[in-house]
Amino acid sequence: MKLVKPKKFLGQHFLKDLKVAQDIADTVDTFPELPILEVGPGMGVLTQFLIKKDRLVKVVEVDYESVAYLREAYPSLEDHIIEDDFLKMNLNRLFDGKPFVLTGNYPYNISSQIFFKMLDNKDIIPCCTGMIQKEVAERIAAGPGSKTYGILSVLIQAWYKVEYLFTVSEHVFNPPPKVKSAVIRMTRNETKELGCDEKLFKQVVKTTFNQRRKTLRNSIKPILGKDCPLTEDILFNKRPEQLSVEEFIDLTNKVEQALKTVGSNELLTSLNE
Repeated sequence: MKLVKPKKFLGQHFLKDLKVAQDIADTVDTFPELPILEVGPGMGVLTQFLIKKDRLVKVVEVDYESVAYLREAYPSLEDHIIEDDFLKMNLNRLFDGKPFVLTGNYPYNISSQIFFKMLDNKDIIPCCTGMIQKEVAERIAAGPGSKTYGILSVLIQAWYKVEYLFTVSEHVFNPPPKVKSAVIRMTRNETKELGCDEKLFKQVVKTTFNQRRKTLRNSIKPILGKDCPLTEDILFNKRPEQLSVEEFIDLTNKVEQALKTVGSNELLTSLNE
């Protein structure tokens, strides 16, 4: 069977350590009753352990060579191999709208986009596990006050409990990446609603972290303008990395109220369209 050559433009780094693959596969056992979707299976090093778990497994792969390899190597998966771009898929169609566990050895170049899609589908993804670049994993798991705490940290931790499980050496891949990797697990928390406008929450988080060295008083200007009285609040003396998820929710509510007070409804209207 012809092996698949890793493609740089797809960010492919094929895991070759079976012990690591087994450990990653076992991270899905938090929800043993749910089906599994694996993103980017490549030549199936992780897949081979997932399909032993006596539950429905589907894999999505954009690389046609990998798809051909999987069909030959894992004939039992034939009807569950999806040749598509995960980022463009309608995830509600995968398991008839029912919840599933998302996992994979994610391509470094789109891992953040994968997690943003996870957030868009949080009601059907109670658990997401997998391997990503160590730096990104640390960022997602970071708490307030940390230099690595940022947009991904806040947006994911608003909805998920994050566990940094273990670090993976660069030497267990073909080709070896230039950085270390890490395995994480994100499990939906008990939050049903944030208690604020979710779209405005995202905009407030992204806008303030885009100028993370500045105080909120300055970084919030693209939303509130230069002379909004709200920014005299003591909260605006802080920098975004100092705020907890709960404080960002509070900030969002204050921003929304300020926008309504000054009659700036254009932004609020566009957010709710």
